[in-house]
Amino acid sequence: MNTFLYFLVVVIWGTTWIAIKMQLGSVAIPLSIAYRFGLAALLLFGLLALTGRLKRPPAGAGKLLLAQGVTLFCLNFLCFYYASQWIASGLVAVVFSSAPLWNALNGRLFLGRKITPQVMGGALLGMSGILALFWPEMSRHAASSDTWLGLGLALLGTLSFSAGNLLSSALQARGLTPLSTNAWAMLVGTTILLAGVAVSGTPLTMDWSPTYLGALLYLAIPGSVVGFTAYLMLVGRIGPDRAAYSTVLFPVVSLNISAWLEGYQWTAIGLGGLLLVIAGNVLVFRTPRPSPALPVQARAEGCGG
Repeated sequence: MNTFLYFLVVVIWGTTWIAIKMQLGSVAIPLSIAYRFGLAALLLFGLLALTGRLKRPPAGAGKLLLAQGVTLFCLNFLCFYYASQWIASGLVAVVFSSAPLWNALNGRLFLGRKITPQVMGGALLGMSGILALFWPEMSRHAASSDTWLGLGLALLGTLSFSAGNLLSSALQARGLTPLSTNAWAMLVGTTILLAGVAVSGTPLTMDWSPTYLGALLYLAIPGSVVGFTAYLMLVGRIGPDRAAYSTVLFPVVSLNISAWLEGYQWTAIGLGGLLLVIAGNVLVFRTPRPSPALPVQARAEGCGG
């Protein structure tokens, strides 16, 4: 089950970058994000109602859901969308691929979780591979103020995403399912985004073109309803640090789509980076072999002394 969920997240989120690019244009960024998560929340609430699982959050969960809505369905996407205006999407993906490290560090700082060398080593290998994949693009960007602004926003978005992971883990520890918490948190994120649109005086516009509507539906249903539910199920099953390793793999999917649709050219350093990503993935999910038990006689001799 874990393998299926992991594969589902990588495939879906690896293809959402093209859909996000299709959304950029005539509709303001906060409004596009609000349309996406508003529609996704509506679908989730409908599904919960049809299956008889629609319930009000228990006492004490409201603050966590509010925080998850801000971090996972509002702030991080604002950062990533705006960062893409200053730096290339490949650079945003490189920064976002550091999520496993931030999850491990935040889990250690706030939850007292142990950081295993296996997870850290796999994450570092994966990040090195992503850097190699996007090195030609990075080398074309001088250290201008625009570049640093974009990188800062991408990092802030990644930190927000990591915080949302830990909040989801805490909610699941209370017995709440990702399907339910996502519905309420997406509603929170949508409400905050729409409030910001109203306060700023941004006009309520809609792009009725097939391209924009198709991108919106893809981002709302597979990208949000299915993708976030599968991802946060992984967070609950294998922990936020290992689940976040999917963020290292899905830029590889995006690169292959870019090669197909946008003319990306594979290079030797890019292929080497891909091998590093695969090696890191194998390391993170490799089950360590248990140490062989000593024979009874050897244990007895060792205790003698």
